[in-house]
Amino acid sequence: MEPAIKLKPGVSKWDIRQKVWDYMEENDLANFPRPVHRRIPNFKGAYGACNKITHLDSFTKTREVKVDPDKPLEGVRLATLQARKTLLVPTPRLRTGLFNKIVPPPGASKEILRVCSTAQGVKDFSVPVGLDARVHVDLVVVGSVAVSDKGWRIGKGEGFADLEYAMMVSMGAVDENTVVVTTVHDCQLLDIPEELMDDHDLTVDYILTPTKVIKTDCKRSKPQGIIWSKVDSEMMEKMPILKSLRFREKKVGKDVTLKDERLAVKQELPGLSHSRKWSGKDGSSTQIKANPTEMTKNSEGSEEQIESGCKMQPSVPSRVTAVYMGNIPHSLRVSELKNILRDHNALPLRLNWQGAQHRAFLDYKDEVTAEDAVTSLAGLSISGSAIRVELAKSQRGNRSRSQTTEKTSKQPLI
Repeated sequence: MEPAIKLKPGVSKWDIRQKVWDYMEENDLANFPRPVHRRIPNFKGAYGACNKITHLDSFTKTREVKVDPDKPLEGVRLATLQARKTLLVPTPRLRTGLFNKIVPPPGASKEILRVCSTAQGVKDFSVPVGLDARVHVDLVVVGSVAVSDKGWRIGKGEGFADLEYAMMVSMGAVDENTVVVTTVHDCQLLDIPEELMDDHDLTVDYILTPTKVIKTDCKRSKPQGIIWSKVDSEMMEKMPILKSLRFREKKVGKDVTLKDERLAVKQELPGLSHSRKWSGKDGSSTQIKANPTEMTKNSEGSEEQIESGCKMQPSVPSRVTAVYMGNIPHSLRVSELKNILRDHNALPLRLNWQGAQHRAFLDYKDEVTAEDAVTSLAGLSISGSAIRVELAKSQRGNRSRSQTTEKTSKQPLI
């Protein structure tokens, strides 16, 4: 059967998300909450798709099931509770831990179990599960924006499902026998190019739709643990559990250098002979020769990366080259732009977001890298707007304060 949504060569993950969201809205294929944009769509027929999980041997044999909190997965959560299995649900945005266990009241009726499966029930009937708890998850159920019959999965772009699985690997809660399932509408089945998949992307073993059950026979390895080089200081601050996991892995000798720490070392100026020790809040320390960076936002909505911690000048080499992005839709968020840049392998050293003017400036380490980014982003379209991408007229580091339209104040974004 041909996919309902056709993909053109060179498509990005962000393009795929937009196509799925637009198609589902245009064809009225989703229930509340609407619109489906920036969400895991609560597709029509979700409960029927969820009920198919009871026919899987992996569900029948399992004792503990981890199910994402997305609305379209309510049916899976209900089926898990009705089967008297242990239901684990990730904490919202991983702010307070990895997951909670849903504990219905003794003798709970079918209606009470239905309440426990909802978002409110997850809040009212859950208890936190600590990192030291002996948990082994045999079955993981995640939501998706798009998926292929080969097992490639695309989420809404925030990476929580991928990170949750990697964290479970780190704490020993999953292994190579753990089965991953997703539920989607049939229109969300696409021919996703394998080259879009990265090492940290979670693949799926089964796909449940309102009309079918697909066994993917995916041979690609699932995440083998947290890839610390993809974690930055901002994520560490927002998700304290990462600090605990990082401390544990550091103790056993694993490389836990963060993304911005690696970047700082790479930006070391030629001839810079002195270094200093950077201490994290988790008690770890790393010898670095430049400063990690963090995101900041000013009162007028401008966002950029600046030095954090000790002051060592200059923090950015003078060869840094800026790229201009114009005609950015007003509705686009900074996090979404970063996801788009990541999908196109065009993440900058620093991002200056000027949403009110529908533009942004991206700083790259040198002119070659900047030109590569321009080439990679050529022809980019976001929400129907053709994005203008070109080298900026002058390097960001040489622009005077009078040349910029917004004054920045160093206030933490997080």
